[in-house]
Amino acid sequence: MIFVTVGAQMPFDRLVQCVDEWAGARGRADVFAQIGRGGRTPRHIEWTRYLDPIEFRQRMFAADLVVAHAGMGTVITALELGRPLLVLPRRGELRETRNDHQIASARRLRERGDVTVAFNETELLMAMDRMERLTPPAPIASHAALSLLTTVRNFVRDGALPSAGPPSDQPLATIKPEPATDDRRLAA
Repeated sequence: MIFVTVGAQMPFDRLVQCVDEWAGARGRADVFAQIGRGGRTPRHIEWTRYLDPIEFRQRMFAADLVVAHAGMGTVITALELGRPLLVLPRRGELRETRNDHQIASARRLRERGDVTVAFNETELLMAMDRMERLTPPAPIASHAALSLLTTVRNFVRDGALPSAGPPSDQPLATIKPEPATDDRRLAA
């Protein structure tokens, strides 16, 4: 099954149309897309505008391939679940996003090698035609490393910048937060 997602923030009709036409031309009935509030309604694939978080993860977990925008929430979830991921970044010049941050993210993802990146529709179609050769990445952890969490905790608690030495190995669950001494309240 191929799971297509455009995320929840902005339409991405270019991706939806490209995958829909590919599925129609190849007779693929195993494509499901979360299309958001875009104006393009697919003709050849099953779709919904939005998915709740549980169904989103279930569909992604069941997918043989995830095709998506280059949004970090989608990328991290696919990597966490160890799903093969093909991304087409949104482009600011096409008004698919506010700027070209997804292009920068996609370049970095391509360098890492965990994610297949297409920068245009032709590259997307070529990658989808070779989807059986796309290998799943090794799953990443679903949480931050203890050393990172400890460093952030120390910075928030003490304002301490990371030292050159190793971080504390004390489990975070045993650390009791100190009571707040600042009695200011945020205005409602």
